[in-house]
Amino acid sequence: MPAFDITRAAHIEYRVTDLERARAFYVEALGFVETARDPDRIYLGGLEERDLYSLVLRRAESPGVTHLAFRVAAPEDLDRLAELYAAQGCPIRWLEAEAEEAGQGRTLRVQEVTGLPLEFFCQMRRRAWLLQRFDQYRGAMPMRLDHFNVQVPDVEGAAGWWQGRLGFRYSEYTVEDEPPRLWATWLHRKQNVHDIALMTGTGPRLHHAGFWVADTPSVLRACDIRAALGLGGAIERGPGRHGISNAFFLYLRDPDGNRIELYTGDYLIPDPDWEPVRWTVNDPRRATFWGHLPPRSWFEEAALVENILTDGLMPTYPPDEDRPVFVI
Repeated sequence: MPAFDITRAAHIEYRVTDLERARAFYVEALGFVETARDPDRIYLGGLEERDLYSLVLRRAESPGVTHLAFRVAAPEDLDRLAELYAAQGCPIRWLEAEAEEAGQGRTLRVQEVTGLPLEFFCQMRRRAWLLQRFDQYRGAMPMRLDHFNVQVPDVEGAAGWWQGRLGFRYSEYTVEDEPPRLWATWLHRKQNVHDIALMTGTGPRLHHAGFWVADTPSVLRACDIRAALGLGGAIERGPGRHGISNAFFLYLRDPDGNRIELYTGDYLIPDPDWEPVRWTVNDPRRATFWGHLPPRSWFEEAALVENILTDGLMPTYPPDEDRPVFVI
């Protein structure tokens, strides 16, 4: 195990072109809680969470993702992570407490070995716990951020880094038979199926952020509300059930095309000797245990990610062609 402790996926910042339009999507229709705001950002959270936020909407000229954030257990873990990434030649940026994001302590940002913009922090301002404020439940009643799903051109190299150097564990994985190789993997630090999934594709890109809802009726309620508002077109895929993770799911696109998954019904991984579940890429139950097949957009479209040093968007690389070299 590494000399630091990454505890879980913590929050994500989406680039949006119209803050109020995005707020209407996430708060008014889906039921996220607005916890803070400034001229360029709106901070949102789920009903179960105690951190100030798990989703940030940031005003930008184009859609995409600013960073994916993970929480660590101790302040010194940030320095150890910085040493690890610096040794690989990865760009690093330090942010003092609340320098850019409300309520967050000293922060490390890195452009990690796949090109993804990651953020690590230890301290976050707390807010009132709303789990039993049933009078404030609305929409799909999102509870918490669960995971990130990303596309990278070299899953085997990326998975080796996340497992071997960052201490993530496999829960499930998908392989190709010809040629034999790892096609996707689901990796976790908290005790459920994943904090991050790595999938083969043009990247680095974010496919979606998954938010846990309390039960399957919450997923169906989101569909009813979208339809009642005349916004059923935001439903891209589902509802249905995944073979991988067993989760009941729904995929939505916000007004800028950023994708989120409403997610419930996966399982607990209580022991470190969990045997990962193996799937083959040609098994139709893998992605859709039941439900309609995904549209082409679900396979082909994903969000670009930022360069942490320039705020521009990172170039992407298709699988099996020129791509960043992993130094592991």
